[in-house]
Amino acid sequence: MLRQKRQILSLASRDYFHEWQISICFVLALAAVLGPMMVLFGLKFGIVGSMIEELVEDPLKREIRPVGSGHYDRVWMDKLRKRDDVAFIVPRVRSIASSLSVQSEASSRILHLEVIPSASGDPLLDASLAAPGGMDRVVLSASAARKLMVSAGDELQGSLVRTWRGRKERVVLPLKVVAIAPATAFKRDGLFASVMLVEALEDYRDGHAVPSMGWQGTAVTTERSYTGFRLYARSIYDVAALEDSFIRSGIEVRTQAADIETVRRMDNTLSAIYWAIALIGLGGFSLSLGASLWANVDRKRKELSVLRLVGFRTGEIVLFPLLQGVYTAVFGWGLACGIYLAAAWSINAMLAPQLERAQKVCRLLPEHYLIALGITLGAALLAALLAGMRAARVEPSEGLREL
Repeated sequence: MLRQKRQILSLASRDYFHEWQISICFVLALAAVLGPMMVLFGLKFGIVGSMIEELVEDPLKREIRPVGSGHYDRVWMDKLRKRDDVAFIVPRVRSIASSLSVQSEASSRILHLEVIPSASGDPLLDASLAAPGGMDRVVLSASAARKLMVSAGDELQGSLVRTWRGRKERVVLPLKVVAIAPATAFKRDGLFASVMLVEALEDYRDGHAVPSMGWQGTAVTTERSYTGFRLYARSIYDVAALEDSFIRSGIEVRTQAADIETVRRMDNTLSAIYWAIALIGLGGFSLSLGASLWANVDRKRKELSVLRLVGFRTGEIVLFPLLQGVYTAVFGWGLACGIYLAAAWSINAMLAPQLERAQKVCRLLPEHYLIALGITLGAALLAALLAGMRAARVEPSEGLREL
Protein backbone atom coordinates (compact mmCIF):
# COMPACT_ATOMS: atom_id res chain seq x y z
CA MET A 1 0.00 0.00 0.00
CA LEU A 2 2.85 2.39 0.87
CA ARG A 3 4.48 1.58 -2.45
CA GLN A 4 1.30 2.47 -4.33
CA LYS A 5 1.00 5.77 -2.48
CA ARG A 6 4.55 6.66 -3.44
CA GLN A 7 3.78 5.76 -7.04
CA ILE A 8 0.62 7.88 -7.17
CA LEU A 9 2.48 10.83 -5.63
CA SER A 10 5.26 10.41 -8.17
CA LEU A 11 2.76 10.28 -11.05
CA ALA A 12 0.93 13.38 -9.75
CA SER A 13 4.22 15.27 -9.49
CA ARG A 14 5.35 14.30 -12.98
CA ASP A 15 1.96 15.20 -14.41
CA TYR A 16 1.98 18.58 -12.61
CA PHE A 17 5.40 19.57 -13.98
CA HIS A 18 4.75 18.05 -17.40
CA GLU A 19 1.78 20.37 -17.89
CA TRP A 20 3.79 23.33 -16.65
CA GLN A 21 1.80 25.91 -18.60
CA ILE A 22 -1.42 25.05 -16.78
CA SER A 23 0.44 24.76 -13.46
CA ILE A 24 1.95 28.22 -13.91
CA CYS A 25 -1.52 29.64 -14.53
CA PHE A 26 -2.72 28.16 -11.23
CA VAL A 27 0.31 29.57 -9.38
CA LEU A 28 -0.11 33.03 -10.93
CA ALA A 29 -3.81 33.05 -10.08
CA LEU A 30 -3.04 32.30 -6.43
CA ALA A 31 -0.21 34.85 -6.22
CA ALA A 32 -2.45 37.49 -7.80
CA VAL A 33 -4.90 37.04 -4.91
CA LEU A 34 -2.49 36.36 -2.03
CA GLY A 35 0.20 38.93 -2.89
CA PRO A 36 -2.03 42.04 -2.61
CA MET A 37 -3.61 40.65 0.56
CA MET A 38 -0.16 40.30 2.16
CA VAL A 39 0.65 43.89 1.15
CA LEU A 40 -2.67 45.07 2.60
CA PHE A 41 -2.06 43.23 5.87
CA GLY A 42 1.54 44.50 5.94
CA LEU A 43 0.25 48.08 5.70
CA LYS A 44 -2.37 47.47 8.37
CA PHE A 45 0.13 45.81 10.70
CA GLY A 46 2.83 48.38 9.99
CA ILE A 47 0.73 51.52 10.45
CA VAL A 48 -1.55 50.44 13.30
CA GLY A 49 1.16 48.27 14.84
CA SER A 50 3.50 51.27 14.97
CA MET A 51 0.80 53.38 16.60
CA ILE A 52 0.13 50.71 19.23
CA GLU A 53 3.86 50.19 19.76
CA GLU A 54 4.26 53.92 20.28
CA LEU A 55 1.45 53.88 22.82
CA VAL A 56 2.94 50.88 24.64
CA GLU A 57 6.47 52.29 24.74
CA ASP A 58 5.47 55.83 25.76
CA PRO A 59 5.04 55.83 29.56
CA LEU A 60 3.14 59.12 29.36
CA LYS A 61 0.29 57.24 27.70
CA ARG A 62 0.03 55.08 30.83
CA GLU A 63 0.11 58.00 33.24
CA ILE A 64 -2.92 58.79 35.39
CA ARG A 65 -2.87 62.30 36.84
CA PRO A 66 -5.23 63.59 39.53
CA VAL A 67 -7.02 66.84 38.75
CA GLY A 68 -6.50 69.45 41.46
CA SER A 69 -5.30 68.77 44.98
CA GLY A 70 -6.54 66.05 47.27
CA HIS A 71 -5.62 64.35 50.52
CA TYR A 72 -3.98 60.96 50.17
CA ASP A 73 -2.23 59.16 53.01
CA ARG A 74 0.39 56.43 52.92
CA VAL A 75 -2.12 53.66 53.64
CA TRP A 76 -4.12 54.68 50.57
CA MET A 77 -0.94 54.77 48.47
CA ASP A 78 0.20 51.33 49.67
CA LYS A 79 -3.22 49.83 48.93
CA LEU A 80 -3.13 51.20 45.40
CA ARG A 81 0.45 50.01 44.92
CA LYS A 82 -0.65 46.41 45.51
CA ARG A 83 -3.06 46.44 42.56
CA ASP A 84 -2.02 44.23 39.64
CA ASP A 85 -2.85 46.94 37.11
CA VAL A 86 -0.62 49.56 38.77
CA ALA A 87 3.02 49.53 37.69
CA PHE A 88 4.33 52.53 39.63
CA ILE A 89 3.07 55.05 42.15
CA VAL A 90 4.78 57.67 44.33
CA PRO A 91 3.22 60.54 46.27
CA ARG A 92 3.43 64.19 45.24
CA VAL A 93 3.67 67.18 47.57
CA ARG A 94 2.32 70.69 47.00
CA SER A 95 3.72 72.23 43.81
CA ILE A 96 4.87 75.33 45.70
CA ALA A 97 7.04 73.11 47.90
CA SER A 98 8.47 70.95 45.11
CA SER A 99 11.15 73.25 43.74
CA LEU A 100 14.82 73.73 44.41
CA SER A 101 17.47 76.26 43.36
CA VAL A 102 20.53 74.44 41.98
CA GLN A 103 23.94 75.48 40.72
CA SER A 104 27.15 73.76 39.68
CA GLU A 105 30.83 74.66 39.58
CA ALA A 106 30.88 74.33 35.79
CA SER A 107 28.17 76.94 35.24
CA SER A 108 27.48 80.36 36.67
CA ARG A 109 23.74 79.91 36.23
CA ILE A 110 21.36 79.20 39.08
CA LEU A 111 18.40 77.12 37.95
CA HIS A 112 15.11 76.85 39.79
CA LEU A 113 14.26 73.21 39.17
CA GLU A 114 10.98 71.41 39.53
CA VAL A 115 11.50 68.46 41.87
CA ILE A 116 9.77 65.26 40.70
CA PRO A 117 9.31 62.49 43.29
CA SER A 118 10.74 59.26 41.95
CA ALA A 119 11.93 55.79 42.94
CA SER A 120 13.37 52.63 41.48
CA GLY A 121 11.27 51.45 38.52
CA ASP A 122 10.17 54.93 37.46
CA PRO A 123 8.73 54.51 33.92
CA LEU A 124 10.16 57.89 32.85
CA LEU A 125 13.69 56.73 33.60
CA ASP A 126 15.53 53.97 31.78
CA ALA A 127 15.89 50.77 33.79
CA SER A 128 19.63 50.86 33.09
CA LEU A 129 20.00 54.23 34.85
CA ALA A 130 20.74 54.59 38.54
CA ALA A 131 17.63 55.57 40.48
CA PRO A 132 17.49 58.62 42.77
CA GLY A 133 17.76 57.73 46.43
CA GLY A 134 18.50 59.00 49.90
CA MET A 135 18.77 62.70 50.61
CA ASP A 136 21.44 63.55 48.04
CA ARG A 137 21.34 61.26 44.98
CA VAL A 138 19.33 62.81 42.14
CA VAL A 139 18.67 62.41 38.42
CA LEU A 140 18.65 65.54 36.27
CA SER A 141 16.51 66.17 33.22
CA ALA A 142 18.46 66.49 29.98
CA SER A 143 17.75 70.23 29.62
CA ALA A 144 18.83 70.98 33.21
CA ALA A 145 22.02 68.97 32.81
CA ARG A 146 22.85 70.84 29.61
CA LYS A 147 22.34 74.26 31.22
CA LEU A 148 24.31 73.34 34.33
CA MET A 149 26.98 71.64 32.18
CA VAL A 150 27.10 68.52 34.33
CA SER A 151 26.97 64.77 33.71
CA ALA A 152 26.50 61.64 35.79
CA GLY A 153 28.86 61.61 38.77
CA ASP A 154 29.14 65.40 39.12
CA GLU A 155 28.31 67.37 42.27
CA LEU A 156 25.61 70.03 42.61
CA GLN A 157 24.66 72.49 45.29
CA GLY A 158 21.00 73.00 46.07
CA SER A 159 19.64 75.84 48.16
CA LEU A 160 16.32 76.25 49.88
CA VAL A 161 14.80 79.44 51.32
CA ARG A 162 11.96 79.86 53.81
CA THR A 163 10.50 82.51 56.05
CA TRP A 164 10.14 81.16 59.58
CA ARG A 165 9.20 83.14 62.67
CA GLY A 166 9.63 86.38 60.78
CA ARG A 167 13.15 85.57 59.59
CA LYS A 168 14.33 84.51 56.14
CA GLU A 169 16.44 81.36 56.32
CA ARG A 170 18.46 79.48 53.76
CA VAL A 171 19.95 75.98 53.83
CA VAL A 172 22.44 74.45 51.42
CA LEU A 173 22.00 70.90 50.24
CA PRO A 174 24.87 68.99 48.54
CA LEU A 175 23.61 66.78 45.72
CA LYS A 176 25.18 64.15 43.50
CA VAL A 177 24.00 63.52 39.94
CA VAL A 178 23.70 59.75 39.57
CA ALA A 179 22.22 59.84 36.05
CA ILE A 180 20.82 62.07 33.31
CA ALA A 181 17.25 61.33 32.29
CA PRO A 182 16.41 60.83 28.58
CA ALA A 183 15.31 63.97 26.77
CA THR A 184 11.83 62.47 26.32
CA ALA A 185 11.38 61.80 30.05
CA PHE A 186 10.96 65.42 31.13
CA LYS A 187 11.28 68.25 28.63
CA ARG A 188 11.50 71.06 31.21
CA ASP A 189 14.22 71.82 33.73
CA GLY A 190 13.67 69.23 36.43
CA LEU A 191 15.23 67.06 39.05
CA PHE A 192 14.12 63.53 39.97
CA ALA A 193 14.54 62.93 43.70
CA SER A 194 13.55 60.35 46.28
CA VAL A 195 10.26 60.72 48.12
CA MET A 196 12.31 61.15 51.29
CA LEU A 197 14.04 64.25 49.89
CA VAL A 198 10.78 65.70 48.51
CA GLU A 199 9.14 65.29 51.90
CA ALA A 200 12.13 67.02 53.55
CA LEU A 201 11.82 69.99 51.19
CA GLU A 202 8.13 70.33 52.03
CA ASP A 203 8.73 70.00 55.76
CA TYR A 204 11.43 72.68 55.75
CA ARG A 205 9.24 75.12 53.81
CA ASP A 206 6.39 74.49 56.26
CA GLY A 207 8.65 75.38 59.17
CA HIS A 208 9.09 71.82 60.40
CA ALA A 209 12.36 70.32 61.55
CA VAL A 210 14.25 67.78 59.42
CA PRO A 211 16.54 66.02 61.92
CA SER A 212 18.29 63.89 59.29
CA MET A 213 19.56 67.09 57.62
CA GLY A 214 20.06 69.13 60.80
CA TRP A 215 17.40 71.66 59.77
CA GLN A 216 15.68 73.39 62.68
CA GLY A 217 11.92 73.81 63.04
CA THR A 218 8.83 72.58 64.82
CA ALA A 219 8.14 68.90 65.22
CA VAL A 220 5.74 67.17 62.81
CA THR A 221 2.77 66.06 64.93
CA THR A 222 0.14 65.12 62.35
CA GLU A 223 -0.10 62.21 59.95
CA ARG A 224 1.49 63.11 56.63
CA SER A 225 -0.96 63.74 53.81
CA TYR A 226 -0.09 64.19 50.15
CA THR A 227 -1.83 66.46 47.67
CA GLY A 228 -1.31 64.21 44.66
CA PHE A 229 0.52 61.25 43.18
CA ARG A 230 2.43 60.02 40.13
CA LEU A 231 0.79 56.83 38.89
CA TYR A 232 1.43 54.68 35.81
CA ALA A 233 -0.73 51.76 34.74
CA ARG A 234 0.85 48.38 34.02
CA SER A 235 -0.14 48.65 30.34
CA ILE A 236 -2.17 50.92 28.08
CA TYR A 237 -5.01 48.39 28.29
CA ASP A 238 -5.32 48.96 32.06
CA VAL A 239 -5.72 52.74 31.83
CA ALA A 240 -9.48 52.79 31.18
CA ALA A 241 -10.25 50.41 34.07
CA LEU A 242 -8.12 52.44 36.47
CA GLU A 243 -9.78 55.65 35.32
CA ASP A 244 -13.21 54.15 35.98
CA SER A 245 -12.07 53.00 39.43
CA PHE A 246 -10.91 56.50 40.37
CA ILE A 247 -14.10 58.10 39.08
CA ARG A 248 -16.20 55.69 41.17
CA SER A 249 -14.10 56.71 44.19
CA GLY A 250 -14.88 60.37 43.53
CA ILE A 251 -11.36 61.21 42.29
CA GLU A 252 -11.19 63.10 39.02
CA VAL A 253 -8.21 62.09 36.90
CA ARG A 254 -6.73 62.84 33.49
CA THR A 255 -5.61 59.99 31.20
CA GLN A 256 -4.87 59.15 27.58
CA ALA A 257 -7.67 56.56 27.53
CA ALA A 258 -9.45 58.31 24.62
CA ASP A 259 -6.36 58.15 22.38
CA ILE A 260 -5.75 54.52 23.33
CA GLU A 261 -9.37 53.60 22.55
CA THR A 262 -9.17 55.38 19.17
CA VAL A 263 -6.16 53.29 18.13
CA ARG A 264 -7.77 50.08 19.37
CA ARG A 265 -10.96 50.80 17.43
CA MET A 266 -8.92 51.55 14.32
CA ASP A 267 -7.10 48.24 14.76
CA ASN A 268 -10.37 46.31 15.15
CA THR A 269 -11.99 48.06 12.18
CA LEU A 270 -9.05 47.50 9.85
CA SER A 271 -8.77 43.88 10.99
CA ALA A 272 -12.44 43.28 10.20
CA ILE A 273 -12.07 44.89 6.76
CA TYR A 274 -8.92 42.92 6.02
CA TRP A 275 -10.38 39.56 6.99
CA ALA A 276 -13.53 40.25 5.00
CA ILE A 277 -11.41 40.93 1.90
CA ALA A 278 -9.19 37.92 2.67
CA LEU A 279 -12.13 35.54 3.03
CA ILE A 280 -13.71 36.78 -0.20
CA GLY A 281 -10.40 36.51 -2.07
CA LEU A 282 -9.45 33.07 -0.74
CA GLY A 283 -13.00 31.84 -1.20
CA GLY A 284 -12.98 32.95 -4.82
CA PHE A 285 -9.56 31.39 -5.40
CA SER A 286 -10.62 28.12 -3.75
CA LEU A 287 -13.66 27.85 -6.00
CA SER A 288 -11.58 28.75 -9.05
CA LEU A 289 -8.84 26.23 -8.21
CA GLY A 290 -11.44 23.59 -7.32
CA ALA A 291 -13.21 24.08 -10.64
CA SER A 292 -9.90 23.91 -12.52
CA LEU A 293 -8.80 20.73 -10.77
CA TRP A 294 -12.28 19.27 -11.32
CA ALA A 295 -11.96 19.99 -15.04
CA ASN A 296 -8.46 18.48 -14.98
CA VAL A 297 -9.85 15.28 -13.48
CA ASP A 298 -12.54 15.13 -16.16
CA ARG A 299 -9.87 15.60 -18.81
CA LYS A 300 -7.88 12.70 -17.38
CA ARG A 301 -10.68 10.32 -16.59
CA LYS A 302 -9.18 7.70 -18.91
CA GLU A 303 -5.77 7.82 -17.22
CA LEU A 304 -7.28 7.73 -13.74
CA SER A 305 -9.55 4.82 -14.62
CA VAL A 306 -6.52 2.89 -15.88
CA LEU A 307 -4.81 3.52 -12.54
CA ARG A 308 -7.92 2.11 -10.83
CA LEU A 309 -7.80 -0.83 -13.21
CA VAL A 310 -4.20 -1.72 -12.30
CA GLY A 311 -4.95 -1.76 -8.60
CA PHE A 312 -4.84 1.76 -7.19
CA ARG A 313 -7.50 2.31 -4.53
CA THR A 314 -9.93 5.20 -4.18
CA GLY A 315 -7.92 6.89 -1.37
CA GLU A 316 -4.77 6.77 -3.46
CA ILE A 317 -6.53 8.24 -6.50
CA VAL A 318 -7.75 11.14 -4.31
CA LEU A 319 -4.11 11.93 -3.52
CA PHE A 320 -3.56 12.82 -7.18
CA PRO A 321 -5.36 16.23 -7.15
CA LEU A 322 -4.50 16.83 -3.49
CA LEU A 323 -0.75 16.79 -4.14
CA GLN A 324 -1.17 19.06 -7.15
CA GLY A 325 -3.17 21.45 -4.96
CA VAL A 326 -0.33 21.47 -2.42
CA TYR A 327 2.18 22.29 -5.17
CA THR A 328 0.03 25.19 -6.31
CA ALA A 329 -0.34 26.48 -2.75
CA VAL A 330 3.39 26.35 -1.93
CA PHE A 331 4.57 27.86 -5.23
CA GLY A 332 1.82 30.48 -5.20
CA TRP A 333 2.66 31.40 -1.61
CA GLY A 334 6.35 31.71 -2.52
CA LEU A 335 5.56 33.99 -5.47
CA ALA A 336 3.14 36.05 -3.32
CA CYS A 337 5.90 36.50 -0.72
CA GLY A 338 8.17 37.79 -3.47
CA ILE A 339 5.47 40.22 -4.62
CA TYR A 340 4.96 41.40 -1.04
CA LEU A 341 8.67 41.90 -0.35
CA ALA A 342 9.11 43.95 -3.52
CA ALA A 343 6.02 46.05 -2.80
CA ALA A 344 6.93 46.54 0.89
CA TRP A 345 10.47 47.62 0.00
CA SER A 346 9.12 50.15 -2.52
CA ILE A 347 6.51 51.55 -0.10
CA ASN A 348 8.97 51.86 2.81
CA ALA A 349 11.66 53.39 0.59
CA MET A 350 9.19 55.90 -0.85
CA LEU A 351 7.96 56.98 2.60
CA ALA A 352 11.33 56.78 4.35
CA PRO A 353 11.84 60.58 4.49
CA GLN A 354 8.58 60.95 6.46
CA LEU A 355 9.36 58.12 8.90
CA GLU A 356 11.51 57.89 11.97
CA ARG A 357 14.67 55.85 11.83
CA ALA A 358 14.05 52.07 11.48
CA GLN A 359 10.28 52.66 11.28
CA LYS A 360 8.37 50.83 8.54
CA VAL A 361 4.91 51.50 7.18
CA CYS A 362 4.59 48.06 5.60
CA ARG A 363 5.99 45.12 7.53
CA LEU A 364 5.22 41.53 8.46
CA LEU A 365 6.64 39.30 11.17
CA PRO A 366 8.04 35.82 10.34
CA GLU A 367 5.00 34.17 11.89
CA HIS A 368 2.74 36.09 9.49
CA TYR A 369 4.39 34.34 6.54
CA LEU A 370 3.75 30.96 8.17
CA ILE A 371 0.13 31.88 8.90
CA ALA A 372 -0.32 32.89 5.25
CA LEU A 373 1.17 29.55 4.16
CA GLY A 374 -1.14 27.62 6.49
CA ILE A 375 -4.25 29.44 5.29
CA THR A 376 -3.21 29.02 1.66
CA LEU A 377 -2.58 25.29 2.10
CA GLY A 378 -5.95 24.93 3.82
CA ALA A 379 -7.76 26.74 1.00
CA ALA A 380 -5.91 24.75 -1.68
CA LEU A 381 -6.59 21.40 0.01
CA LEU A 382 -10.26 22.30 0.41
CA ALA A 383 -10.42 23.10 -3.29
CA ALA A 384 -8.52 19.92 -4.18
CA LEU A 385 -10.97 17.83 -2.17
CA LEU A 386 -13.68 18.78 -4.67
CA ALA A 387 -11.53 17.36 -7.46
CA GLY A 388 -10.61 14.39 -5.26
CA MET A 389 -14.29 13.54 -4.79
CA ARG A 390 -14.68 13.65 -8.57
CA ALA A 391 -11.63 11.44 -9.06
CA ALA A 392 -12.94 8.93 -6.52
CA ARG A 393 -16.02 8.36 -8.73
CA VAL A 394 -13.94 7.28 -11.73
CA GLU A 395 -14.68 3.58 -12.40
CA PRO A 396 -12.12 1.07 -13.74
CA SER A 397 -14.64 0.08 -16.43
CA GLU A 398 -14.16 3.46 -18.09
CA GLY A 399 -10.58 2.52 -18.81
CA LEU A 400 -11.66 -0.85 -20.25
CA ARG A 401 -14.08 0.81 -22.65
CA GLU A 402 -11.23 2.92 -23.98
CA LEU A 403 -8.98 -0.10 -24.62
